[in-house]
Amino acid sequence: MRLRQIALVAEELAPVQSALFDLLGVKEAHVDPRIAKFGLKNIVLTLGDTFLEVVCPTEDGTTAGRLLQRRGGDGGYMVIVQIDDLEAEKNRLSETSIRIIWEIDTDNAGALHLHPKDVPGAIASLDQMTPPEAWHWAGSDWDQHAAKNVKGVYGAEIQSDDPAATAAQWSLAYGRPLDPNAAVPTLPLDSSEVRFVLAEDGRGVGLSAIDIEVVDKDAIFSAAERQGLVRKGDTVAVCGIAMNFVENGCIP
Repeated sequence: MRLRQIALVAEELAPVQSALFDLLGVKEAHVDPRIAKFGLKNIVLTLGDTFLEVVCPTEDGTTAGRLLQRRGGDGGYMVIVQIDDLEAEKNRLSETSIRIIWEIDTDNAGALHLHPKDVPGAIASLDQMTPPEAWHWAGSDWDQHAAKNVKGVYGAEIQSDDPAATAAQWSLAYGRPLDPNAAVPTLPLDSSEVRFVLAEDGRGVGLSAIDIEVVDKDAIFSAAERQGLVRKGDTVAVCGIAMNFVENGCIP
């Protein structure tokens, strides 16, 4: 069970795509026409064998559009964790108070989206792939379009008014215990984690930051300057979240 994809939401897709391509060293992204049925358009970027998606509403009344209004602009949208057995996770969830709001199960991919009122901060999803190394949401040739400046996403940060309570719900949702030794409430996953912090920016509960392991930090920071993105140390603000660019899976 590990973090495999993060989704962001943007009011306008083109400027975010331009900034992310430059920042991460990406030349091509996957576009999934199937999400048009949800009133959205998207891009999916390959970061190592993990993925960063950006969705943008194309019609009124979407969940993503309501999130943009509630949080006052671009920001985090989904945290997608890969699992081994979709049916087993569905059975486990049926014994909890966590509600499933949408599900799909095909021959090669399946997913369970959980109710954001039960798992606050982002749409939490449990996804299974066949074979496990595939990622069908990014197409069949995603490994041919990997970002040059980074290795992958391995951490996410959820902010709320009550981090401990929020963390407890995520722990229940994913069936994993919290780390008792972490400085802030933290849900450990295989080679990845989700942290929970206090909301202090006036935007309320939401996905506020992600951790990305770097290959070429100089290229990233040069791109941030070109794109006019706000940078503080090893963190760059883009699409309403903080991207922490770190080495060897460790935040200083």
